[in-house]
Amino acid sequence: MDQHLIQFLGFDPDALLKELATGKGDWEIIQWLQAHSKTARAPWEIEAWLASMERRGPDSDPETLEFFSEYVGKLSKIRGDIKTWFEAIELDDYVSFGGKA
Repeated sequence: MDQHLIQFLGFDPDALLKELATGKGDWEIIQWLQAHSKTARAPWEIEAWLASMERRGPDSDPETLEFFSEYVGKLSKIRGDIKTWFEAIELDDYVSFGGKA
């Protein structure tokens, strides 16, 4: 997903990593992204992009489907409802912080 964001906004990912390492909060990082993105986006473009990314599941090629299935399977053996990358990342965060899936 990070590559999709980099492509959508057009910023230097290494520079962003340096900013993140300073411990800045979400709002400060959003401001940084707005100031350093090569492609200015209107609010409607951002909303449309976010909506499409929230619904984005794994691509239909066998390798990606297998990777997605294995990724989710390592996190939970009972969560057959996970269909999108956002859902998988949220599950990963939940498990990583001590939740049982």
